Amino acid sequence: MGSVSSPAAGAPENAATAASARAGGCPVDHSRLDPTGRPVSADAAAFDPFGPAYLEDPAGALRWAREKEPVFYSPELGYWVVTRYEDVKAVFRDNVTFSPSIALEKITPFSDEANAVLKAHGYAMNRTLVNEDEPAHMLRRRALQEPFTPEQLAHHEELVRRLVREHVDRFIDAGKVDLVSEMLFEVPLTVALHFLGVPEEDMATLRRYSVAHTVNTWGRPSPEEQVAVAEAVGKFWQYSGEVLEKMRRDPSGPGWMPYGIRKQPQMPDVITDSYLHSMMMAGIVAAHETTALATTNALRLLLENRGQWEEICADPSLIPAAVEECLRFSGPIVAWRRIATADTEIGGVPIPKGAKLLIVQASANHDERQFDDPDALDIRRDTAGGHLSFGYGSHQCLGKHLARMEMQIMLQEFTTRLPHMRLVPDQEFTYLPNTSFRGPEHLWVQWDPEQNPERTDPSILDRRLEVDLRGSTRRGVPRTVTVRRIDREADGIVRITLADPDGRLLPKWSPGSHVDLLFDEYSRQYSLCGDPDDRSCYQIAVRKETDGRGGSRYVHERLAVGDVLRLRGPRNHFRLDPDARRYVFVAGGIGITPIIAMADHARRTGRDYEIHYCGRSTDTMAFLDRLARDHGDRLTVYRSAEGTRLDVAALLAEPAEGVLVYACGPQRLLDALEEATRHWPEDALRVEHFTSDAGTLDPTKEHAFDVRLSESGVTVHVPADQTVLAALRSAGVDVPSDCEEGLCGTCEVPVAEGEVDHRDLVLTKAERARGDRMMTCCSRACGKALTLRI
Repeated sequence: MGSVSSPAAGAPENAATAASARAGGCPVDHSRLDPTGRPVSADAAAFDPFGPAYLEDPAGALRWAREKEPVFYSPELGYWVVTRYEDVKAVFRDNVTFSPSIALEKITPFSDEANAVLKAHGYAMNRTLVNEDEPAHMLRRRALQEPFTPEQLAHHEELVRRLVREHVDRFIDAGKVDLVSEMLFEVPLTVALHFLGVPEEDMATLRRYSVAHTVNTWGRPSPEEQVAVAEAVGKFWQYSGEVLEKMRRDPSGPGWMPYGIRKQPQMPDVITDSYLHSMMMAGIVAAHETTALATTNALRLLLENRGQWEEICADPSLIPAAVEECLRFSGPIVAWRRIATADTEIGGVPIPKGAKLLIVQASANHDERQFDDPDALDIRRDTAGGHLSFGYGSHQCLGKHLARMEMQIMLQEFTTRLPHMRLVPDQEFTYLPNTSFRGPEHLWVQWDPEQNPERTDPSILDRRLEVDLRGSTRRGVPRTVTVRRIDREADGIVRITLADPDGRLLPKWSPGSHVDLLFDEYSRQYSLCGDPDDRSCYQIAVRKETDGRGGSRYVHERLAVGDVLRLRGPRNHFRLDPDARRYVFVAGGIGITPIIAMADHARRTGRDYEIHYCGRSTDTMAFLDRLARDHGDRLTVYRSAEGTRLDVAALLAEPAEGVLVYACGPQRLLDALEEATRHWPEDALRVEHFTSDAGTLDPTKEHAFDVRLSESGVTVHVPADQTVLAALRSAGVDVPSDCEEGLCGTCEVPVAEGEVDHRDLVLTKAERARGDRMMTCCSRACGKALTLRI
């Protein structure tokens, strides 16, 4: 299809408008107004979702928006564009205010001639799982979701492995191939058709139609192309109906569509004939195209980042984590669509009723407010599993586990049989012009067949690796670090310098980040306190806790220079808000570790701030010399042994607009700060905790309740003496965790229904009030039941 992009009717040329605005120095295009009557910025007027910049790098093309205008109106498209992680997630979360009903609407209206062609074929694509409102959506999703559970998908694993092996066999000795045409298009489509239950004799015909459906819905074909697309889509519709009728005559076979046909007599008002026809057509595209594009993107990324490709070749256990990071970095679904059902706002921007939204997951997945160093590929990234490539909330992609299975198996095959494979240099990557799906149309690779490992070791063909369909990769894969230095920082406090054993750079981190250190039986969280720009090492400070659980004693008494440790992270649940007007930093004792990194950042960026550091005496307070040197005029030190104490109430007596208080230290200090800021704006106080009793349960004070899992329909009973996390694990549900004290946020799960008794020290007041997430290691149900979106 062509990539011609014409301006909206009656609109001036975007590029000229933008250039004129920039030349005059005004960032606003006063000739354009959004639906609320406000002028449109020149950048927003110039945004072209069908242009080469967006097609090649959608996240990069919207970097300006994430930084300056995270929600903007595009007159070219007629949509409001949402670009930041939290805003995209909020839209996905609220499918009542932001209806999915336009998700399959043509983004480019067709000509009368093209519409006549569709009508002639009886095209009547209507509601499917992706564009249906409540309550109908959840009823149908629950009725049809069983074939998508990990347990049911396990039946397809052998088919996927066989298909992948057969296709690689065809070209293993060729030395050069276009992976898209030879494998990456074919295998996911065949798997999709088998999953749906399409008879073998109909597969070849249905393969021809899938690309036309994408262009029909999300592309911008020219008027001449629209007729050809409509013809293909119309035939696709007719033929899928014929295949469905064939299944109806004998619905006993395997597959999702026969499953739906068998369920129809039990729920005729929920699973209707027209609904099955629409799902038949949409399911082919959804199950095929996303996986094909995701795998193509992943292979390109890993081969371009050769060091990480070689890591997964050497250690295939990294493959599930690599898949999640590739989905974050370059997912197959760039953007999705919603429509506002009422006047509302997103990120503080007023959105009128009826406004159409383009919510750009690709941009959200590169939001530095959510992901440290988001434009770097890191297969050990601890937060990669939080990507939005499969959407979020009740409309999250049902087929995500099938896609993960296929991607993992294909990477297992390539890293085993073609570890020496490389991209053909200087090839040009092209993309099908559309707003929502992205992956190269061709991916040329080459290798020396004489170096194929199976020529000297045929036994490698017998290797079989497990696939991970339960999302346990959300925790990230630990990396190995060595102890470079151990320095005394104060009485009872040592500063540990950690580095990669091979001298490689460590991932970037932002102030407030922490890492998990794993040594012997211990796993402990420590804030990073060094220089974020120095990626040659990480620094943490550890205070010896004589009555602690043993981790700090291990560090002080047994850890030595040269020791090898495992490290997970960095993660950041204590992130500095870049939009604050001023910061008040408060630290007590070892709580100075995240605070000093925040203060360093504020000083480097020219932000207004002050530091209040409390301790017992000078000799017990870490980093005093460094603080005095770098922050002397901003620093106030309080030493209780000398009679100087922080008067928290006096410090925070007067709320100030745009001022945020960041604090870390002992619980009594944090409690005093919380009391002193009750009259401040909500969430003006941001804290990091280091102690918690949230994991302790007294069965005489607790009550039992049930937890229902919306994706599987399973109900798990949680006794009074057991955490939700423990109950889920006993039922075979794998939820990642780490501290298990409500401190780290690893065990977070989304909540669909029920009131949560929050006991964690991670969520903010506003997040708790929304009630849409909980920490399973400590929080419980207020009532008799909860429903989780897992």
